[in-house]
Amino acid sequence: MNKGGRKMSEENEVHVVMLPWLAFGHMIPYLDLSIALAKFGIHVSFISTPQNIARLPKIPPNLSKFIEFVPLPLPKLDSDPLPENAGATTDIPADRMDDLKKACDLLQEPISNFIAKKLPNWIVVDFFYHKVLDIAEELNIPVIFYLIVTAAAAVFCWKPEFLAGEGQRQTRTSPQDMTVPPNWVDFPSQVVCRNHEATAMHNLLYGASSSGIQDGARMTRIAQGCQAFALRTCLELEADYLKLYSKITGKPVIPMGCLPPQKVEERRTIGEEPWSGVFDWLDKQKPKAVVFIGFGSECKLQRKEIHEIAYGIELSGLPFIFILAKPLWGGDDDEVVPPGFESRTAGRGVVQIGWAPQREILAHPSIGGSLFHAGWASVVENMAHGNYLVLLPFIFTQPLETRLLVEKGLAIEVERAEDGSFTRNGIANALQKAMVAEEGEALRARTKEAADGIFANKEFNHSYMKRFVEYLKDGVYEKK
Repeated sequence: MNKGGRKMSEENEVHVVMLPWLAFGHMIPYLDLSIALAKFGIHVSFISTPQNIARLPKIPPNLSKFIEFVPLPLPKLDSDPLPENAGATTDIPADRMDDLKKACDLLQEPISNFIAKKLPNWIVVDFFYHKVLDIAEELNIPVIFYLIVTAAAAVFCWKPEFLAGEGQRQTRTSPQDMTVPPNWVDFPSQVVCRNHEATAMHNLLYGASSSGIQDGARMTRIAQGCQAFALRTCLELEADYLKLYSKITGKPVIPMGCLPPQKVEERRTIGEEPWSGVFDWLDKQKPKAVVFIGFGSECKLQRKEIHEIAYGIELSGLPFIFILAKPLWGGDDDEVVPPGFESRTAGRGVVQIGWAPQREILAHPSIGGSLFHAGWASVVENMAHGNYLVLLPFIFTQPLETRLLVEKGLAIEVERAEDGSFTRNGIANALQKAMVAEEGEALRARTKEAADGIFANKEFNHSYMKRFVEYLKDGVYEKK
């Protein structure tokens, strides 16, 4: 379908503009989709800030002609500007998130100018960019809302008429409403928030924002104005949730497959320390024996949380690689983990502070499991290599993804107390169960089955992406 809404011929090029939110947990999934579309000859313009584009993974050389990065500098706020060179959520403290949204809203004019100049066939938009609907409607360009979460999380959060306005006031009036399945879910579901997660989720969807508009209201505008929804999932994982979301939105909800990361055929040369030494260490470990621990850049872990995780790793007795973002409260790197931790675990594990080549690490044959936050992109990266999942969710929809995976028998969740606290023993027990204990055998078997049949199955995922590409060309989605 082109800008005038007419069916495209096979000969015409399809041009898609990608608009991800300024967080690497969003940009990477949007880049994965861009690469998948480029393999089908779809042309993509990927918009972000110059700082973010410089930090994104490189495009495979054979696909670079199909993907154009469009750097748009983040406008400066008149009062209380963001830190110099801040381009993403990872560059700012959590209490400046609304300021980042204010600055990003100021990108509306250059984004609209680019769209008006290029006149793409489609705009693929994240939850944030509700204002792009104005230029899309003016130029009759269809919009696809690409949700980077599961269909289960989408169903739980986003029935459009209940996200803003009168509908919001009529339902889910308190955080306690987030601890049970919403009344539009007509089948058994464990996908809910715990008591300690409910307030944050309620505030995320309905809380006031100093940016001038609630996130729920942004999503409502996009959900109502888009032509279709696209999700990084498949019917074999969550058919009930996909069908229900299409029913409650009244629009096509297109599963695109899992978009597994590019297979690491050969290790990229990392000549400098510490990574050459880290991979040499991994090469010496037994297959599927090492646990990867990492919580990305969006989770701002407190000292007590990092220390309790570290003590749990130590208690587990398992070989490990522990990747930590530099905490805002930290001093020198050796002050981030508990005193003596590295000396006590010397030879059994590796600790690294800062950026890490996560995809290469997860692809290494010595990695057998991961302890992480349950962000959906990281779930896919792990499952594509058959890594066992130990989940400790913290923010956004991570608790909902966790409940889905536990419901499917594909993950172990670290136990928490009613107040959300967790212990080193809980960490150690979950790791041992996933990696070595007899009671984890069923999990390990299901993980292998799901990896081989779904997440790492190239032909399987290709068929889903092919159907999505056909929709981009024809504007017609035929349900599987």
